[in-house]
Amino acid sequence: MKTLDKCNDYKYADEVKEKGIYPYFRAIQEGEGPVVRMEGKDVVMAGSNNYLGLTTHPKVKEASRLAIEKYGTSCSGSRFLTGTIDLHLEMEHKIAKFMGKESALLFSTGFQAGQGTIFPLMGRKDTIFSDRENHASIVASNMLASSLGVDVVRYKHNDMTDLEKRLSKLDKDAPKLIATDGVFSTFGDIVKLDDLTKLAKEYNANVVVDDAHAFGVIGEGGRGTGHHFGVQDDVDLTVCTFSKTLASIGGFVVGDERVINYLKHKSPALIFSASPTPANTAAAIAALEILEANPDLPLKLASNAQKVRDGLMQSGFNVVDGETAIVPIIIGDDEKTFKIWKMLYDEGIFVNAFIAPATPPGMQMLRTSYMASHTDEHIDYIIETFKKLGRQLGLI
Repeated sequence: MKTLDKCNDYKYADEVKEKGIYPYFRAIQEGEGPVVRMEGKDVVMAGSNNYLGLTTHPKVKEASRLAIEKYGTSCSGSRFLTGTIDLHLEMEHKIAKFMGKESALLFSTGFQAGQGTIFPLMGRKDTIFSDRENHASIVASNMLASSLGVDVVRYKHNDMTDLEKRLSKLDKDAPKLIATDGVFSTFGDIVKLDDLTKLAKEYNANVVVDDAHAFGVIGEGGRGTGHHFGVQDDVDLTVCTFSKTLASIGGFVVGDERVINYLKHKSPALIFSASPTPANTAAAIAALEILEANPDLPLKLASNAQKVRDGLMQSGFNVVDGETAIVPIIIGDDEKTFKIWKMLYDEGIFVNAFIAPATPPGMQMLRTSYMASHTDEHIDYIIETFKKLGRQLGLI
């Protein structure tokens, strides 16, 4: 058997397509806001990570256009060599100041920000303590570190008792790092960061938080998980993406200047990747400026998500409770999940269908997420349509 033969044997996606309920790779033809154009019709978008709705903001689009006119479409090199432009430095200064940290470093994607921050900091005698439900960028970094002899310890999801038990097995002076998502991307739950940082102090560990789904969503003015718990000074490094709140593509890490300086010269993900494009960087700057000028946007986002959460729970759906922009509805079966996805889509609502391995067995779900730019009419239509279809399928 050859390596690629497994590709010919994979038939599941084809079988779902034949049933007409395949929910993936659907093309958006126009718009990236609360309403998009798909297959020639308007669709209410209830599955995007465009949390503050800024991808279509006139200021963001204009900043991107002007950057292309001034710099062209690409920096054509890595940040380390010919790929740094003044926009990168401007964004690094602004995001560090916004987050209350000394320094920042931009990466070309959010994935690279996670992978490119943790791995370069680890030595052979170090240990990474990683939540079992961390984002794939942290998992990839853990795998790279493990290949160099770094010990990776995966603790039970958001279980501080289990984390402490595992921390206690190491000498207090042994170098160690705790890596966690701030808001976990599948179920939308928030890390118990206040308890985690207490353990980090007690056991002499550093802390890295991936705030991809927390930035612009929770915390003072949308500053993320550290500010949500008031422990921002106890978080050594926060990594994040541009692709959600900041309406672009790219990523960043913020922390102490000496640590950021080290990453500038030691992170392969930075050194061997082309830098963020002028348009992407300018868009992120503009989005950050809008957030700073409108600190109530995260509150509007929270209100929209909570209205859906309450409405669906009161209707009898199995909804994962929470306080972020992510509202998961547990269906519990692959085919039922795909069927209600298709029924919602036919009614003009787009959500995300999650099945194993993205979810545990029996936890197949519709993962919905909301924007500050959704109107009350959008939210009401989503709730009422869910109710109608839930009754038809016997889910409520």
